[in-house]
Amino acid sequence: MTTEEEITRNLTLIEYYKQQLESIDMQLQYLQTTLTDYQRAKMTVGQLHDADENTELLIPIGAGTFVNASLKNTSNVLIGVGAGIVIEKTVDEAVIKLDERMKRIQENLEKMFSLGQKIQSDAEELSHKTQHMMEEAQR
Repeated sequence: MTTEEEITRNLTLIEYYKQQLESIDMQLQYLQTTLTDYQRAKMTVGQLHDADENTELLIPIGAGTFVNASLKNTSNVLIGVGAGIVIEKTVDEAVIKLDERMKRIQENLEKMFSLGQKIQSDAEELSHKTQHMMEEAQR
């Protein structure tokens, strides 16, 4: 492979790394948003211990819109298990389930962050190497 071909190959690979980093950044943002949602849910569920039945609530339904509601049962919550299916759990069981999910999300965040750092490092190394090759080729 000639130097020119190797430079072209490296530049293509650097662009590929850039696209991977953009994808990882989007995944990191999604995971962080999801983690925040779970933290908010855990906090809200945890506050049920202190709530009385018939407590008046504002329930968010999205887009800054709320409905008024009364709390009928403070000992159980419905929690999603996937595919649109929900099951009833005690408050303590729901908190445990939310903690488990948050732990998995946090682990995925750490893995994605590490992968992003490795790709960034590889891209920078290849970029320096390519820059050096281009300078040598111009001489």
